[in-house]
Amino acid sequence: MAEHKHGDMNIEDQEKTFEGFVKMVTRGGIIIIVSLIFLALLNA
Repeated sequence: MAEHKHGDMNIEDQEKTFEGFVKMVTRGGIIIIVSLIFLALLNA
C-alpha cells in the first residue's frame, strides 16, 4: 500500500469550485436582501 503524504494532493480544481460556490452564495444573498428592501419600500 502506498504511503500517505499529507498535503501532496493537487486541490486546484476543488479550490476553484469552492471559490465559485462562495461567489454564487454571496451574490444570491445580496440579490435577496435588495429584493426584500425593494418590496418593503413598495409596501410603505
